[in-house]
Amino acid sequence: MSNNKLELANWASSFALKNGASQVKVNVSRQHEVNIEIRDKKTDKLLESTSNSLGIDIYVDNKYSGQSTNDLRKPELEKFILDAIAATKYLAKDEFRMLPDPKYYKKLAVDLNVNDQNYATIDPAGKIKIAETIEGAALSQSDKIISVTAYFSDGKYESATVQSNGFEGQDESTFYSIGASVSVKDPNGSRPEDWKGVNSRFYKTLPTPEAIGIEAAQNTLKRIGQKKVASGKYDLIIQNEVAGRAVGMLINPMNGSSIHQKRSFLDKKLGEKLFSDKLTITDNPLLIGGLGSQLYDGDGIASQKRTMIENGVLKNYYIDYYYGKKLNMEPTTGYATNLLLTIGNTSLLELIKKTEKGILVNGFNGGNSNSTTGDFSYGVQGMLIENGQLTQPVNEMIVSGNALTFWSALADLGNDPYPYSSWQSPSMLFKDIDFGGL
Repeated sequence: MSNNKLELANWASSFALKNGASQVKVNVSRQHEVNIEIRDKKTDKLLESTSNSLGIDIYVDNKYSGQSTNDLRKPELEKFILDAIAATKYLAKDEFRMLPDPKYYKKLAVDLNVNDQNYATIDPAGKIKIAETIEGAALSQSDKIISVTAYFSDGKYESATVQSNGFEGQDESTFYSIGASVSVKDPNGSRPEDWKGVNSRFYKTLPTPEAIGIEAAQNTLKRIGQKKVASGKYDLIIQNEVAGRAVGMLINPMNGSSIHQKRSFLDKKLGEKLFSDKLTITDNPLLIGGLGSQLYDGDGIASQKRTMIENGVLKNYYIDYYYGKKLNMEPTTGYATNLLLTIGNTSLLELIKKTEKGILVNGFNGGNSNSTTGDFSYGVQGMLIENGQLTQPVNEMIVSGNALTFWSALADLGNDPYPYSSWQSPSMLFKDIDFGGL
């Protein structure tokens, strides 16, 4: 990566300090993206974009503002920075607004392996061909298929960050995403839909387009004949690639802003056993090749692996520097990176086989969770399990409850952590969960 971004960030920081800012954070970034969609055997979308930006956080005597611009010409930047400083002076003071103590800055000599060196060499025509192949593979599965939308996207992100009290950092990463959504005919007149999609840091680690297309089609064909089943208590198996929706009901209440604003059912519960012994969640921003990996966070604080929940005990919150000052707590980081759940010894098939009456959830359709109370209600789709067999596709079911009770009912974990997400959860089995249907 060129040093031009770092040089520009240092220049902008120095200019702001010379013209009235007390402290400054500057981020200079470049982002390149490609988005392709194929539908009805035609290219429905082909977008390529490159954007450059400079974001600046201005601190003037505990007054703070954050602003950004895409015009990186220095004469225009000078005016932009002067205007930002002048505007910040009119804001209210906040004694907690300041850059982190430099003791939290640290240069980590770790190669996270998140940048595909071959990114610029990949043939654009080949990217279109991948999406076409996904669509063709999906269409080949059945004459019941109404439509397929296949996609390919990729991106490269480069940035340099300077904080005026001693932090400098540079970041360079790539991502790739491929998948398809499919709709099919159902004899009852409905049009069930489903999908398959994966993400990766590297082009070479993507699954084959054929495999993605086939799986997207098969997922959807299994939805034919879907219906509600009777309300009641069922064992619940959440399939690995959609389990992040359930995990999210725990992560948001761990955030420092939720805790400070008394909007978290986890407030004042550090060190307490709240969930099943089976639940351990580790946040590892230093995971090699991880989709959420980073050497430092948005505050410039050096990354560190942390156990968030251990055998059901709440061990940590997500606390950025600002809320750390407000809460008089040590900062950790303000957000989740790579979440790794405990892996079990049981395959998804074995989880199903040992379930007498349950529902395998492989999709969520709306709903929400309340960070303050822990109550949740989600629309789900999946498959009815009877005596260890998948017997009937179900939809328009509602799973509801409270996060504390729900995660205490975690009974088993699969051996299949989902590798194409920053939240790598295995399939999970919960006992006696409330479902609403007929």
